[in-house]
Amino acid sequence: YGVSRFVLGMDWRPTYNKVYGIFPMIAATVLSTLGAILIGVPIALLTAVFLSEFLPRRIAALLRSSIELLAGIPSVVYGFFGLMVIVPFLKDRFDAASGSSILAAMIILSIMILPTVISISETSLRAVPQAYREASLALGATKMQTSWSVVVPPARSGIITAIILGISRAVGETMAVILVAGNSPQLPTSLLDSVRTLTATIALEMGYAQGRHSQALFSVGIVLFVMIFMLNATILYMRRRIPESE
Repeated sequence: YGVSRFVLGMDWRPTYNKVYGIFPMIAATVLSTLGAILIGVPIALLTAVFLSEFLPRRIAALLRSSIELLAGIPSVVYGFFGLMVIVPFLKDRFDAASGSSILAAMIILSIMILPTVISISETSLRAVPQAYREASLALGATKMQTSWSVVVPPARSGIITAIILGISRAVGETMAVILVAGNSPQLPTSLLDSVRTLTATIALEMGYAQGRHSQALFSVGIVLFVMIFMLNATILYMRRRIPESE
């Protein structure tokens, strides 16, 4: 069929026209993941710093247990919540034809990556030696200055690892995205457009695919694997380069 035609093709019509272009689904996957990271990571990092540096230990332990509990909720529950709450809200708020959109996928994915990013980031922050904090406070720094300038930089490796795991969770999520994204294999031109991700395509069509259609879905899985591999390799490379540039 041709790699360039498959990866860069704009149309996905496997049943009748035998056209297997997955570029709109690649774009939807990348954009939904990017949006989830832009929304979720700042909230997760602020929450981790708040739990580690500002809250009393008993209250922090209680909230930490609640956050860890969120990680065990099945993705279909998150998707159902998005379908019942986020999608109607977006439809009414923006007066759209349907609230099922890439924006809904971004929001629900950002919620789903929060437990992973918060837990690992907070563990990394708590691993920073207490002497760092005491020395900073003794020099006259405020609690906020100590948290961001003294505690966060040594924990950067763990925070980046948390972000990598969050990205992998967002890229590989299937059921929640199927419920809120609309599942239209088109190139999004706005945040309210209905889209379909690579994982949703595999889940929706593998049950009845035959012949070249089935082979195309396996190829979609290979493309997804390559995307995650390249993304993680890039972030790991950046993590190694950051200490050298300081």
